[in-house]
Amino acid sequence: MSANLLLSAARPYPYWQDTHTRAATAPRLTADISADLAIVGGGFLGLWTALLARKRWPDAQIVVVEAGQCGLQASGRNGGFCAPSISHGVSNALKRWPAEAEQLIRIGRENLDAFAEDLQVYGLNVEFERAGKLNVASQPWQVDGLHAMQRNYQRFGVECEFLQGAALKEKLDSPAYVAGVFEPNYALLNPAKMVGELRRVCLEQGVRLFEHSPVSGLRSDGNQQLLQTGLGTVRAGKVVLATNIAPSLLGKLKAAVIPIYDYSLVTEPLSDVQLSAIGWCERYGIADSGNQFHYLRKTADNRILWAGYDAIYHYGSRRDEALTQRPESFLRLAEQFQATFPALAGVSFSHAWGGIIDTSARTTLFCGTASNGQVAYAQGFTGQGVSATRFAALTVLDLLEGLANERTQLAMTGTAPFPFPPEPLRYVGISLAQRALAEEDRTGQRSLLLKGFDALGIGFDS
Repeated sequence: MSANLLLSAARPYPYWQDTHTRAATAPRLTADISADLAIVGGGFLGLWTALLARKRWPDAQIVVVEAGQCGLQASGRNGGFCAPSISHGVSNALKRWPAEAEQLIRIGRENLDAFAEDLQVYGLNVEFERAGKLNVASQPWQVDGLHAMQRNYQRFGVECEFLQGAALKEKLDSPAYVAGVFEPNYALLNPAKMVGELRRVCLEQGVRLFEHSPVSGLRSDGNQQLLQTGLGTVRAGKVVLATNIAPSLLGKLKAAVIPIYDYSLVTEPLSDVQLSAIGWCERYGIADSGNQFHYLRKTADNRILWAGYDAIYHYGSRRDEALTQRPESFLRLAEQFQATFPALAGVSFSHAWGGIIDTSARTTLFCGTASNGQVAYAQGFTGQGVSATRFAALTVLDLLEGLANERTQLAMTGTAPFPFPPEPLRYVGISLAQRALAEEDRTGQRSLLLKGFDALGIGFDS
């Protein structure tokens, strides 16, 4: 059956939206108000910040201002992979932050533990499953990479198992993959439910939320910060910018991240027989090892989410909603799914959508302050925000308090990323890098351009 036909009934929005009842929209901000803490952005980072700030400052007046509706942007469009990492994995920590790699790896694992504890403490029903992750390889040089991953994991005490032959087929039976590394300490969740549950608990704990209230300006007025919207102004002693990929209210951050479009498909529900045919009988997530890589997982009703590969940057850092629908990417993904799982030939897709990743040039989050410490921000999660936003929320609250602790003194979070150049150099540079990454996937050879970027600590992984 043709891939076009399998996509013909796919709904053009995230599957996750069909898995929960969306709460009534919060009011718009229509008057001037005051707060102790104002948070711009109602996604993972903004809501975690509000919730953890309430725990830290029980009597504070906390306000969240969201341009649209909570969870309809990046936080509600992703795959729900909840990593035990704040550094985009063990290898990235070693590559970019070798002096503090051991510390970053430990913190990432502790953060996932604390994340799971918070789900219990606050009663967040988000389909959280600590089911593990299978990393797979299709080419000899990717197998070498998995061996290196295994060595790095063993060095830092990360439990894992290298798989080939029959052992791999017991985890995943596909002609596309020849080896794998399974790590049991990895989680998955439903991202839309995660946003919805964080939102619910924030409101229950007295956080004020305003939706459909885009902030157009930020300025200082003596000892206060003023957040300007079309109909009202928030006057606050402290501000957190949790705007992810939206254009920043701070000029110094405008070149710190770029919008990369990522695309996802979800199949119709599959039977146990169908899943047994590909050897995928448990609940772990899967990712392959290319620079242009796929990530896949099961949903609660045994659909397969199949996503990734195409990572599209549009000239001028465009952020148009229409760009989340890209038929050529959906068709490519559908054809790749058929080639990867011939035993599932004829399985159709129920949903097809795209979303934006806030990509930094070093693939890790960063934090900082402005306005004499009254404004704090975190950005650049590069596809790892499901779990890392919780850590970032704690960090920005620490920064607002002026605390010197392990979180605020990390070089990774406290060092500004390499800025992206202005157009047209930005588009040309990204295009050349992506072309070189695709060539490395084909040949296993890393180009001089990519080696140069490596030396500068610049990367375009996602």
